[in-house]
Amino acid sequence: MGWMFDAMDVGMLSFIIAALQKEWNLTPGQMGWIGSINSIGMAVGAFVFGLLADKIGRKHVFIITLLLFSLGSGASALATGLTVFLILRFLVGMGLGGELPVASTLVSEIVPAEKRGRTVVLLESFWAGGWLIAAVISYFIIPRYGWEIALLISAAPALYALYLRVGLPDSPKFSAIKDKEKVSVVKNLASLWSKEYGRQTATLWIVWFCVVFSYYGMFLWLPSVMVMKGFSLIKSFEYVLIMTLAQLPGYFTAAWFIEKFGRKFVLVVYLIGTAVSAYFFGTAESTALLMTSGILLSFFNLGAWGGLYAYTPEQYPTLIRGTGSGMAAAVGRVGGVLGPLLVGYLVAQKTDVSTIFTIFCIAVLIGAFTVFILGKETKRQELA
Repeated sequence: MGWMFDAMDVGMLSFIIAALQKEWNLTPGQMGWIGSINSIGMAVGAFVFGLLADKIGRKHVFIITLLLFSLGSGASALATGLTVFLILRFLVGMGLGGELPVASTLVSEIVPAEKRGRTVVLLESFWAGGWLIAAVISYFIIPRYGWEIALLISAAPALYALYLRVGLPDSPKFSAIKDKEKVSVVKNLASLWSKEYGRQTATLWIVWFCVVFSYYGMFLWLPSVMVMKGFSLIKSFEYVLIMTLAQLPGYFTAAWFIEKFGRKFVLVVYLIGTAVSAYFFGTAESTALLMTSGILLSFFNLGAWGGLYAYTPEQYPTLIRGTGSGMAAAVGRVGGVLGPLLVGYLVAQKTDVSTIFTIFCIAVLIGAFTVFILGKETKRQELA
């Protein structure tokens, strides 16, 4: 549920950017900043809350981040100008960025090794559910009642966070070590680049950067790119909703393959599929090719995300797992800042959409190549 609410907020933002552009007469650069400030907050949140997860526990950080992003999102409905909206989106981003790696770490530490990869990918599949809810709310609410009402609806997770406070157990692995080991933030950060974990850290940081850079560059701009290609705002929302449906089989196939063939197989195959789809989406001239490549882009990209979230916590022992996962996500979010900004700049320069999507195609291929060469397989390994 927490994962789904996260996705609902991020998904809704892509539709709200398109609506705000019309209402506030935003330039492409300003539109890019809305997506990027969200990612700056996510980078800070992933870093800070990843460290905190190893200090005070996974459960407490999960609840804090859920409250932060839901209340911030509801408050941003009251914004009357771009500056206030950007400040609130930074706070929302902090909550979002902290919640995702902590949630996957918590689940990884609870589920048995033989089911762990599949379970984390299925957890990630709720991202598609959140995007679908966002697309439905945006399609029916924004044109009729305005973007403010859509954002007020997104404050609902705050109530869920209060409910979680009562019944959610913390990670048994964390509980077992918290009284035995004194956690040092500096020592944990240094451990990531030790001889034992340096290769894993380098692999994760490169892959996370490439995946997040391309995802936020492409998907936050999807409705706007459709408008640029000549579709109306309503029609573009409709097409993005159809593309979003393809995320679900992407996750479910990845969940099956990840225990059958391993983490590296899923990441490499699905990232290559993402790269090829991105290239054809950017160069598509007909509606049929645009829709087909957009559906495949959703399928492969979100399957790769599922694999990434399953793979990341498995690279580190319990003592530094929150720190390692959080730092990898934080580095990724830097890519999430640069992706939308780059698109905004290139659109302002009248750069062709095909060129923009070719850049993302290359970035994703670099990520796939890194996993193939440097990545260590962790299928069914017990977590230390």
